[in-house]
This record gives sequence, structure tokens and C-alpha cells, in this order.
Amino acid sequence: MENTQHDGRQQATAVEQSAADHGAATDPPHTVRRQQTATERRRRELLEAADRVVLRDGPDASMNAIAAEAGITKPILYRHFGDKGGLYRALAVRHTDALLDGLRAALDSPVPRRDRVEATLDTYLTAIETRPQVYRFLMHPADEGPGADKDTGFDVGRHSAPLLRRLGEELAKVIGDRLDLGPGGEELARVWGHGIVGMMHAAGDWWLRERPCSRAQLVQHLADLLWGRLAAAGDRLGGPGF
Repeated sequence: MENTQHDGRQQATAVEQSAADHGAATDPPHTVRRQQTATERRRRELLEAADRVVLRDGPDASMNAIAAEAGITKPILYRHFGDKGGLYRALAVRHTDALLDGLRAALDSPVPRRDRVEATLDTYLTAIETRPQVYRFLMHPADEGPGADKDTGFDVGRHSAPLLRRLGEELAKVIGDRLDLGPGGEELARVWGHGIVGMMHAAGDWWLRERPCSRAQLVQHLADLLWGRLAAAGDRLGGPGF
């Protein structure tokens, strides 16, 4: 009798699942859109909870702490992001998008080119100075050690390198669209884009740790370093100018 009841429950569950799958497949478009909107809203709420934990804990932010902050269990967090790497990538996109918006605004400001260069450098440095815990989470995740939470340590290079590459490619596009660099200009724009991002990252990382000078002084020094050929390059004909 017990086995018969168990088999009955299994069959009922299978029927319910089949009906649910069929229902999902035949949902009208507006229902699907509503479900997608709800999922996106929930994902955004979880990222905001993750941001709050990262602002508090920096590189030590764990999936357990983020789940608790969001008022959910860790399996639900995994359902949305897969693992800490997936959550990291989602946070990286969120913060990189915001940083790129700021960099573009600085590059498009109606001021002389040297001032725009300084404003762009200052935008990056202000971002890492204002939210150092977020920067450290993205660039210096906690190292795994004996007894460490397995969620708190992972390969920083594997995760942060794409973020820096994206910044480099975006800056290269801005440079290529605005400056007439002559033959081989596209290649040169990419070299400059990645080189400038690498310089900002390395100098900013060192400066954030040691604070050897003010942010304004660092901006001046880096702008001086960049100013040679950049000052001499002409604007691209018909382009937005640099």
C-alpha cells in the first residue's frame, strides 16, 4: 500500500510538472514579458543587496552574507547568478557601466582637451576613492586560506582582466572616433586605450594603498605623462572632437 501511494504521488508530481511546463510554453507574450520583468527586478534587488554587503565587507563579502542581506537562502542566490563568479561578473558590469558613463561625460565636456584629459583621469580616481571597498572587491578578492569560506576566494585575474579589457576597448573606441591618428590609427587607438587604462589602474591601485600625494596632484602627473603626442594629434574630420 505504501509503495502504491508513493508511486501515485510521483505520478501526480510528474503530471503537475508536465502541466506547468506546458503552461510555460503556451503563456501569452504579455505574461512572458511580465515574468521577465519580475525576474529582472528581482535580480536588480539582489545586486543592490550585494552592493550593500560589498560596501561593508569589501573583498570579504561572501555569498552567505549577501543572501542574508537579501533575506533569501543561498540556493536562491545561486539560482540567479550560478556562483560567486557569476555574481561578481554581474556586479562588475553594473559598476563598469556606471564608470563608463562618467568617463564619457568627462570626455564630452565642453572644455579644452587638456582639461578633458584631467577630468577623465579624475573621474576614474574619484570612483575608486569614493567606493574603495567596491574597488577592492572587484580587483582584490579575498585570498583563500585554511578555514576560509570557499565563496570568498577566487582567481582575481580570471575575473578582473575582462573588466579592464572592456574599459580599454571602450576608451580605444572613444579615441578612434575623435582623433585623426593617420595610417594605422585603429591599432594605435587600441594601444592607447589599453595603455591608458593600464596606467590608470596601476597608478590608482598604488595611490589608493599609499596615498603619496593628493588626487589632484596625481591627476596632474598622469596628464603630464599623456600630454606629449596626444596634445599634437588633430581632431578627426567630422568627428565629435577630443
